[in-house]
Amino acid sequence: MLAGLVLVAGAEAARASAFNAAWCDGGAARWSTGEQDRLLRFAAVVRQQLEQSPEPAALISRSGLRLARWGVRYSHAGLSLSAHPQGPWAVRQLYYACDEGRPRVFDQGVAGFLFGTESPRLGFVSLMFIPGEEGLSLQRTALDDGRAQAVLHPDYSANAHPFALRYQNCNQWVAELMGTAWAPAASDRASAQAWLREAGYAPQAVDAGSRAWLWLARALVPWVHFDDHPDDDWSRAQVRTTLPAALEAWLQARHPAARRVELCHNEHHVVIRHGGEPLSAQCEAGPGDQLVPLP
Repeated sequence: MLAGLVLVAGAEAARASAFNAAWCDGGAARWSTGEQDRLLRFAAVVRQQLEQSPEPAALISRSGLRLARWGVRYSHAGLSLSAHPQGPWAVRQLYYACDEGRPRVFDQGVAGFLFGTESPRLGFVSLMFIPGEEGLSLQRTALDDGRAQAVLHPDYSANAHPFALRYQNCNQWVAELMGTAWAPAASDRASAQAWLREAGYAPQAVDAGSRAWLWLARALVPWVHFDDHPDDDWSRAQVRTTLPAALEAWLQARHPAARRVELCHNEHHVVIRHGGEPLSAQCEAGPGDQLVPLP
């Protein structure tokens, strides 16, 4: 039994080491020229979908960390903005600067955003377009450095609780920025969270399977914390944090007609789906999907 536990812990430690390296260093330096070219071609297709949009802003989410084991496809979200000063549809997001040990508000193009993925062979992107005055208001707020910084917290946690102020993750910064943009009097994290709760934002818990996973995550990954989470969630081996899917579901409830476009790529093609069911895990085209070959 003890030997088995040691082997499991060793394997998870190796995975955590790779996780930490990928988190801080990114994967692009390890990718071949062909793999980088594939991601650039995929980024061009994503950018084309954005450029065709009449809406002013989009929640853009990408697959990154391998969380499919827990039913999570998208791990990281930002805001793609039509009037971004760095270029139309550039992305504003929270970025954790490992060398500085602090989060920052960070801007980059669509290609740079997609290069944060873990694998160049298979990847997914979701675009949720935010229409009308709410889209315009969100764009103005996101591009106002003072307001964007007002909801930026210096202590980062990858699994920050959505309604606690101790930490913040990248997706929670997006949620709180939305609260600041759309709440009549929200000007800081506390008031933004209060408005989000009143507006029906309630992320579902992710079932970790067992508390052993939570112990390992806390012990091996420096960006995972649980001191901001209720004891009941810990006892149930579940984690409640802001993920892109929760933001999308809440936005869809606020705007039932809001458009969602999901794209994926493998080593051979890109698939584009407007609405409908999620794309397959293997990035296979279905009826009505657009297929773009990759040379």
